[in-house]
Amino acid sequence: MKRGDAHSEEVTGLLPRLRDPEFARLLICTLPEATPVHEAAELQEDLARAGIKPAGWVVNQSLTPLEVTDPLLVSRRGREAEYLNEITSSHSDVMYLLPWQEGGLN
Repeated sequence: MKRGDAHSEEVTGLLPRLRDPEFARLLICTLPEATPVHEAAELQEDLARAGIKPAGWVVNQSLTPLEVTDPLLVSRRGREAEYLNEITSSHSDVMYLLPWQEGGLN
C-alpha cells in the first residue's frame, strides 16, 4: 500500500519529542574532512526542515589538538582547519573536538 506523505503513529508521536530540547539533544558527528562535513551540513538542513535543531557538532579523529611532527600529519592537521572553520562559521556555534586516537574510540 502506498502511503505517500503519511507517517506512522510512532513517527508522528516522536517528532514533537525530538523538537523539544528539554527531552532530546541531537549532536551531529563528523570527521574533519570535506565529504563528511558537507554531508553533515546537508543532514542539518534536512533536520531544520523537520523543525529539529542540533545542540552542536562533534568532530571525531581530529589531529588539531595533538602535537604532531610527521610532515604528512602536519599537512593533514593544516587541512582540518578549513573544515573546522566552516563548521563554526556556517553550521554551529557549538563544536566538540575529539582528538585522533589509535584504534579509534572505544
